[in-house]
Amino acid sequence: MSLLDGLEQQEIDLRLPVAPQIHGILRQQIIRNQLTPGSRMSEAEWATAFAVSRQPVREAFIKLANDGLLDILPNRGSFVKKISPNAVMDARFVREAIEADIVRLVAETHDAAVDRELANQIEHQKRAVETDDPDAFIALDELFHQTLAEVAHKMGAWAVVQSQKAQMDRVRYLSLVEHNTAKLLEQHNAIVAAIAVHDATAAEAAMRSHLRRILKDLPQIAQEKPELFEPGDG
Repeated sequence: MSLLDGLEQQEIDLRLPVAPQIHGILRQQIIRNQLTPGSRMSEAEWATAFAVSRQPVREAFIKLANDGLLDILPNRGSFVKKISPNAVMDARFVREAIEADIVRLVAETHDAAVDRELANQIEHQKRAVETDDPDAFIALDELFHQTLAEVAHKMGAWAVVQSQKAQMDRVRYLSLVEHNTAKLLEQHNAIVAAIAVHDATAAEAAMRSHLRRILKDLPQIAQEKPELFEPGDG
């Protein structure tokens, strides 16, 4: 069976750079385990699926390899990498270091408009929890953390987080699918509540606690789904 079988067709906007679009689509499918670890990836098949030449697909594959999501093996082909617990832990370390400082800056410097935006995002997250929609929640979670970086004027730091967290995102997605999202919503609420009263210390502590949840989730998921993980890694 082709890897493309059963996958939702994604349209490419040819008015925009093609390779980044392909990279984004495939990255999401790997993170959401639609493209499973060990699966072979064919440039020709994906070029046909997207109705483009092989060059932008090749560029997207190289970027996925740089993200730590794809193995490109000469004379053998390209394969979705298994999840590396060591890479997950490294990403969590980097992410916590950056986002703890970001949320402290937000708590110290934000205004009422930020409070309204974050409260609105929390309401959307509540609806995703109530409707048991992990896909919607993970998109809202990404927006939440990105918004904090924007408010702190630290989008360069957020770009560093983005470059490091692909493996971590895979585990976070599995956690949201296999377990409920209510705890993450509770943690987001704690972050927003601390920001609202300009309590930078509490906001930082809440963010650190939030990002350390993966320390509990990772071993549990690795035990439940060992076929998704690199054996003997971490």
